[in-house]
This record gives sequence, C-alpha cells and structure tokens, in this order.
Amino acid sequence: MHTIKVIAGGFLLLGAFLLLGRWMGGGTPSALATAAICFVPVWLVAAAVNLWVGVSRAGYPLADEVPYFIVVFAVPAAAAGVLWWSFSRS
Repeated sequence: MHTIKVIAGGFLLLGAFLLLGRWMGGGTPSALATAAICFVPVWLVAAAVNLWVGVSRAGYPLADEVPYFIVVFAVPAAAAGVLWWSFSRS
C-alpha cells in the first residue's frame, strides 16, 4: 500500500510541475515538455529518499528495497517521458 501511495505522490508532483510549467511558460507545449523533463531528477531524489527511509528507518534490507525503488521511480518517470514526447512533438 505504501508503494501505491508513493507512486500517487509522484503523479501529484508531476501534475504540480506541469501546472508550474503552464503558469510560467504560458501553456506552450515547449514549456510543458520542459516541466515534464525537470520533474525526472527531482523525482529521482524523492524516490531515493524513500529508499533510504525504508533501509535506515524501517529496517528493510537494501536488496529488498531496490526493486520497489525501481518501480516507484520508473512509473511516474515513464509518464513524464511520455508527456515530454507528446509535448515536444507539438
């Protein structure tokens, strides 16, 4: 359940980046594409912090947490990649 919540948080953060890109860039496709790409490194750090908390605070072994880290990072990052591709084609 925690994994689903973190992934949902990633989608919310992606939405916030897109809203910020729309607000700052006037809603142009290039501004939205830039916002989607800027989301990815921020989400990588957030997913890594989630990994660190799972290992250091919750006591899970790193080998158990890495597959969850990959899923938690990859799902919203893939959505951002699809959005970037879509907006950059416009």
